[in-house]
Amino acid sequence: MILNCKNISKSFGVTEILKNISFSISKNEKVGLIGVNGAGKSTLFKIITNEISPDDGEIILNSNIKLGYMSQVLQLDNNSTIYSELLSVFKDVIQIEKNIQKLSQEITTLKDKELEQAMKKYSNLTNLFEQKNGYEYESRIKGIVKGLGFSENDLDTPIKTLSGGQKTRISLSKLLLINPDLLLLDEPTNHLDIDSITWLEDFLKNYNGSIIIISHDRYFLDKITTKTIELENKKVKIYNGNYSYYIRKKEEIREIELKQYLEQQKQIKKQEESIKTLKSFNREKSIKRAESKEKQLEKMQVMEKPENLPEKMRLSFHINKTSGNDVLKVDNLEKKLENNILFSDVNFEIKRGETVALIGPNGIGKTTLLKMILNNNNPNIKIGKNVDIGYYDQEHNNLNNNKTIFDEIHDAYPTLTITEIRNTLASFVFTEDDVFKKIEDLSGGEKGRVALCKIILSNSNLLILDEPTNHLDLFSKEILEDAIRRFEGTILYISHDRYFINNTANRVIELSKNGITNYMGNYDYYIEKKVPVIETVEKLSNDESDNKKSWQSKKEQEAESRKIKNRIRKIEQEMDKLEKEIAKLDEELLKDDVASDYEKAATFYDKKATAENKLFNLLEELEKINS
Repeated sequence: MILNCKNISKSFGVTEILKNISFSISKNEKVGLIGVNGAGKSTLFKIITNEISPDDGEIILNSNIKLGYMSQVLQLDNNSTIYSELLSVFKDVIQIEKNIQKLSQEITTLKDKELEQAMKKYSNLTNLFEQKNGYEYESRIKGIVKGLGFSENDLDTPIKTLSGGQKTRISLSKLLLINPDLLLLDEPTNHLDIDSITWLEDFLKNYNGSIIIISHDRYFLDKITTKTIELENKKVKIYNGNYSYYIRKKEEIREIELKQYLEQQKQIKKQEESIKTLKSFNREKSIKRAESKEKQLEKMQVMEKPENLPEKMRLSFHINKTSGNDVLKVDNLEKKLENNILFSDVNFEIKRGETVALIGPNGIGKTTLLKMILNNNNPNIKIGKNVDIGYYDQEHNNLNNNKTIFDEIHDAYPTLTITEIRNTLASFVFTEDDVFKKIEDLSGGEKGRVALCKIILSNSNLLILDEPTNHLDLFSKEILEDAIRRFEGTILYISHDRYFINNTANRVIELSKNGITNYMGNYDYYIEKKVPVIETVEKLSNDESDNKKSWQSKKEQEAESRKIKNRIRKIEQEMDKLEKEIAKLDEELLKDDVASDYEKAATFYDKKATAENKLFNLLEELEKINS
């Protein structure tokens, strides 16, 4: 065991955030910590790191465990460069290296006993230097910064000139270089591009240590985690699987719990009516029977009603007027920063009703391109007829930190009544006194909801969204996805959320230094079309000898093909058996004697969950074989 949280409770004023939270983390375990914004995830991290104290309970962490924590609040030295900031992780190793160099010079001037003592000290220092992997720290720095999207030429860049996303990557690089036994990551994929997220997934999957991740990236959680801890209604529930497993299991458990609760309530009501009837007879025998039934009721362990899910925002975009068919045209656009060309030869059109995802590596100029469209002062950009633009800024610069939420909406839309403003804010889960919170006191997710609220009230027919899912919780993302799919206008957005792109985009445009590449589909389509291009380029670059396969190589391929076909046949047979088994278990669960017996139902449910898990794993294996 690496970490044990025992009965942790925490309140801020009269608001209770956590109540009797208990869980443990084992060695090398990869855990997802999920819950709606405000559920207390970051608070729990701060308690684990001893940044704040719990009101009750205790954190048990081995004294020899090295803990690493990446919060959403970055702590970097703006006066240093990228390289010097990362080098600061290895201060002790660098000092040992300096001591070795100094001692090696002194040794040449020493004799006898002094030389013997110096040689012994030199040996101890070199051993310590090797134990701390002193010979590798420079290559480790270069490897991690490259993986997170920087080049070696970037190492001398001052921290103060970096964007928020680039600073996030430096902060993450520092933490990965520290190599802690327990890694706490709070939204590590925020501001990372898709290539960097993919690299980070592989790095963390193979990380030799325990990890707890707060993330709203569903793909990311699925790839890395093997356990999910959900914070809901101040309590935790633990699911022994990744995010997709958690979603399935949560729905199944809730269904069974609700069914069992309603069945028990029906039995209680029936018993109470029976007792009332027996007492009404007013005979000694009937009164005794009524008393006996009352004792049975008292002994019954009454189930608690399954708690309501946390309230979610309700989201629906509307438009004041319909735009022309040609919404946006960008023709041969170029952008220079000082003497460097950021991008050139950018050409694309967007038609009414399209939802287009703009992707590309960080620093390529995606946000710059959006802002050029918004400014509309470039002859190479043409906005169509009757187009009204609503813009979502990922930095929330269009919000005034000194205003309350209510004033922010009222000042932007002064014709709205107090009731209309309150009703609109309530749809974004800002109720009662919440509407009088100052913008500066809001979390990133809360600011995001205020910004989305302003866009909805604008009734624009072209939405330009810069990372709209950043800081939104998992449930709010699903609601935003649904609203975008139902929107009758046109949308152009930047996102690194692959799940979000898959669920909303009907076109993907990829920005590079030399222009735009169009993909007429969602993210899966983009991957499907992009990978063959890479494979073709690699194939063309191979030597002619690669095409001359030996007889032995062909035989090996044929044998492998037979092996794969046999495995597919076996998988399909196993899947048939499991599907029949699940169908039988479903029949058992519907029987009255099982549905009314919690223990019986739980047994059948566990069997069903095990069978479904096996079926899911076989499906995954079959998909991998066929891909």
